Amino acid sequence: MEASAPTNDGLFGLNRRTILPEPLMLDGGTVLDQVEIAYETYGTLNADRSNAVLVCHATSGDQFVASRHPITGKPGWWSRSVGPGKPIDTDRHFVVCANVLGSCMGTTGPASLASDSQPYALRFPVITIRDMVRAQMGLLDLLGIERLHAVVGGSMGGMQALSLAAFWPGRVDRVMVIAATAAMPAQNIAFQEVGRQAIMADPNWQGGNYYGTGAAPDAGLAVARMAAHITYLSEESMHEKFGRRLQDRASKTFGFDADFQVESYLRHQGASFTGRFDANSYLYITKAMSYFDLTEEHGGRLADVFAGTKSRFCLVSFDSDWLYPTRESRKIAHALNAAGAPVSFVELSAPYGHDSFLLDVPELDRVIAGFVG
Repeated sequence: MEASAPTNDGLFGLNRRTILPEPLMLDGGTVLDQVEIAYETYGTLNADRSNAVLVCHATSGDQFVASRHPITGKPGWWSRSVGPGKPIDTDRHFVVCANVLGSCMGTTGPASLASDSQPYALRFPVITIRDMVRAQMGLLDLLGIERLHAVVGGSMGGMQALSLAAFWPGRVDRVMVIAATAAMPAQNIAFQEVGRQAIMADPNWQGGNYYGTGAAPDAGLAVARMAAHITYLSEESMHEKFGRRLQDRASKTFGFDADFQVESYLRHQGASFTGRFDANSYLYITKAMSYFDLTEEHGGRLADVFAGTKSRFCLVSFDSDWLYPTRESRKIAHALNAAGAPVSFVELSAPYGHDSFLLDVPELDRVIAGFVG
């Protein structure tokens, strides 16, 4: 996508939105005539525009990587890793984080208004991870960033980082992929389908046309979040945090209240999620993840995806992550080795499961700082 460089500082800072200057061609064969991107930037872009780091968020994440969330009031989801003097040092690097296409924090998605001034709802086209990256490339064009110093992402963010490296190989020097995969495993597709069916089975989903009706499929979305959240944790962390302890009671109720702490915790996670996320966005984003397979256009050979790449890669997995276990990262490392790409790979020990990349793992901080530089 061609776009002109920015002519003023209006594109830089917090709470930014911009409209891409060209229609966005999608993998599904359709075109989005107008795409708005919501994003945050941190730090200062240097004179030759060579210090930019793109941080890609996960499924339910957003652009507020290091700034307070406007709805929840909580600190940025990766404030421990992005900021002055932190592993991704904004005193040295210019950090960009964009809300992905199809999401609900300002970037065009199913809740956005279509040309008829009505929400897209299910008229929004089904998208892919590569479509998300296409939109981000359009944003980088507007920012005048031809080549990234690095792209960093965990979980779905790691898929975006891999897609960028595979399909825009000339635009990034360093690629850091944390707790991710090059192709969505069948078990994970199954979990995602359970979540989608929970949403669509909620009577308030209304075929996706619930906007403005005063009745959203919050119950279905909460169940979807509960099921997904289980996959983000490890058995060890759930046992340590909850065990079989009861919630605010001395004995079982012999009913269907949340007797156990873990039940109460999951209900809270589900209920709080409905206050900050759109159910249709959840459908679209998880479907994009289910479709993700870098090898589809390369005869099933992952090494061919990265043939000729000049980027450096760093892959990180966690020993307690059963959602995207270490074997998934190892497959990518082997493929990159076969393609002749410089790659480092580390499995870190952490008790938190898949969510380890968001939590207090000091060794991850050191790996990020060492690789991003």
